[in-house]
Amino acid sequence: MGKLERIAARQDRAAGRGPTRRGFLLTAMGSAFMFGFARQGNAAQVYPQAAGNLPAGGAFEPTIWCSIAPDGWVNVNVIRAEMGQHVGTALARIIADEMEADWNKVKITYVDTDPKWGLMITGGSWSVWLTWDQFRQAGAAARTVMVEEGARLLGVAPSACIARNGQVIAGKRSISYGDIVSRAHPTRTFTPDEMAKLPLKPSSEHRLIGREVKALDIPSKTDGSAIYGIDAKLEGMVYARPKMPPTRYGSKVVSVDDTEAKKVKGYIRYIVLEDPSNTVPGWVAVLASSYPAAIRATDALKVTWTPGKTANVTEQDIIEHGRKQIAEKTGGSRIFNDAGVDEALGKADKVVERTYTCSSVLHYQLEPMNALARLHEGKWEVHCGNQWQTLFLPVIAKALQVPESDVVMRSYLLGGGFGRRLNGDYAVPAALISKALGGKPVKLVFTRSDDVLFDSIRSPSIQTVRAGVNKDGSINGWEHHASAGWPTGVMAAAFMEKGEDGKPYDQFAIAGADHWYDVGPILVRALDNDLADATFRPGWLRSVSSGWTPWAHESFLDELAHDYGKDPVDFRLGLLTCKGRNAGSAPNSVGGASRQANVLKKLVEKCGYGKVSLPKDTAIGIATTFGQERNMPTWTAGAAQVHVDRETGVVTCQKIWLVLDAGTIIDPDGALAQTEGGALWGLSMALFEGTEIENGNVRDRNLNTYTPLRITDVPDMDIEFLPSTEKPMGLGEPGVTTIAPAIGNAIFNAVGVRMRHLPVRPADILKALKEKGNA
Repeated sequence: MGKLERIAARQDRAAGRGPTRRGFLLTAMGSAFMFGFARQGNAAQVYPQAAGNLPAGGAFEPTIWCSIAPDGWVNVNVIRAEMGQHVGTALARIIADEMEADWNKVKITYVDTDPKWGLMITGGSWSVWLTWDQFRQAGAAARTVMVEEGARLLGVAPSACIARNGQVIAGKRSISYGDIVSRAHPTRTFTPDEMAKLPLKPSSEHRLIGREVKALDIPSKTDGSAIYGIDAKLEGMVYARPKMPPTRYGSKVVSVDDTEAKKVKGYIRYIVLEDPSNTVPGWVAVLASSYPAAIRATDALKVTWTPGKTANVTEQDIIEHGRKQIAEKTGGSRIFNDAGVDEALGKADKVVERTYTCSSVLHYQLEPMNALARLHEGKWEVHCGNQWQTLFLPVIAKALQVPESDVVMRSYLLGGGFGRRLNGDYAVPAALISKALGGKPVKLVFTRSDDVLFDSIRSPSIQTVRAGVNKDGSINGWEHHASAGWPTGVMAAAFMEKGEDGKPYDQFAIAGADHWYDVGPILVRALDNDLADATFRPGWLRSVSSGWTPWAHESFLDELAHDYGKDPVDFRLGLLTCKGRNAGSAPNSVGGASRQANVLKKLVEKCGYGKVSLPKDTAIGIATTFGQERNMPTWTAGAAQVHVDRETGVVTCQKIWLVLDAGTIIDPDGALAQTEGGALWGLSMALFEGTEIENGNVRDRNLNTYTPLRITDVPDMDIEFLPSTEKPMGLGEPGVTTIAPAIGNAIFNAVGVRMRHLPVRPADILKALKEKGNA
């Protein structure tokens, strides 16, 4: 059965289940609905938890991560956000496989904030990687108790029993997990040390991991019963919309005139927000009895501001500021800082230098920002979808000036995230408005243009790469300097790492530049573009710096290969020596650079690079990198076949090939979907998607001028995962990383011009072709 047929079948099975999403009313009762989800058939029911190890209904809870009910249903508690990537299905199957559960009796709960859950974050392609060991141990704990208690009820030794498909089996006799719980009432729990010592199944005995199973969240999403943040309702709530100030920071309200707003039926009042957290300085919010009224009244409200100091900043200002930072050579943090870089470049026959830039990029997720806040029974509740609750719950508390223990974030499905909801800034104004109303429920919803103006955009970036090259084309030294706004520095400074020079740096603004090639001594320098930080709030956007650093180093390597008459594939393979720091280590990077070489070899075999005959102005380009982070590499090789129209400058991507080694693949269908989506995101940023800063704000406010990839531009895709039993790595972002440089390299192979700025626009192609013709 093909993918479309599988989806259709799931839709047929889901038909008629559950309440409709739009008709859902979040009750004020202390019930399962307080978790933000309606009952979702057998897919993702909320399972209310009671104190201790006996959840409601007499279920057995060996750890906080899962429970087994007397009816045999297994519930898995998920602290990661669901935004279309089926994270609950992937994580639940880790526990279910290890505990030998019946997949048809597994459900998931997306939990609310509570200190017991630890770090609640969904980003960086971390979800499976962070959870793998913990959930395997949790599953082993459950299986251990089921076998022990099942053996006792069957009157045999545990060694005579096996666990399979939700049952404990001893010869021809068996007992279900549900019967074990209902009859034995197990209460055994495990300390972390005890869990770490439990025997785990070998990969050869995986019965769910790596196999095709039904996704647990598909029925509720297709029948309309799934509840997203924008769907949440509370009795008696009012609606709010922000009036956006002229600059992200520093704007001050001078006057407000609501004469025209008062003419809008349903208008209640406006509020000038005072924000101790400085998340939304200079904001004015409009309240109304309905959201349409809030939209109209906000448009009618007249506000005069004194803008902040960045009111005249442009994209070019930010890029030139970064260029100056790179040229000064003294600032920033050094990620690789090998001795002898200057000496190596000085001894080279030639120092080759290139500079690459990337435009600002919007998230433009499907569901615009929203949050519902109220004071209820002494606790501040914020209802929304969020990717990093641990980060923003303290910010909300600071804004409200209450202890963190007095704030709870209720979890909802996300209608797209892509890193935007790692920044929970949209929850702050909702809470402040509710506080101004004495705790009354307030639902704040951004229009699309509001959302764009408030977006935590991907910062524009500038990178300069230098290499010392000998006459034979060998490299004996390397420098990579990158300047961009630092999202982690702005929003989570304590989360930043320290470079070899001891200085903190935003690892998500330089990842990818710390590559696995052997190019002699290396200097990698990360520079915080403070002008970008002051102008907007830089954000984490799908693949973050790995969306721009491979653009530089993989384009640069391709340039060097062609300049010195070398085959680009052989040139790269010769640098993937798997020596020294590039040898890799357990458990995350076993095999090191040799695994990157393997995906590149397989890619060339698949796409026929350098061996296939293609029409005029059509060519294939290749690139390879290692996914999101050096400490959790997903080895990735990508190729793109493009056609360049010399008359119009239009570049058409005809096909994409990707080969990845991500370790053990937990959810094959989810892995494929994640990689397809990542590749299309990379294509969108390479050829279609990008904006600019004008007068301190983004130029493009809606889809009439912002032009992400359209469905007619989607190419054929051929994606393969190399088999592996190593620890699973991330797959949310690696699909993005190689696409842009592969396209840039393909453009050169097709028409002989080098592009060094993203996105590549038709006008850029025409200009380059004209310059080439005049050269």
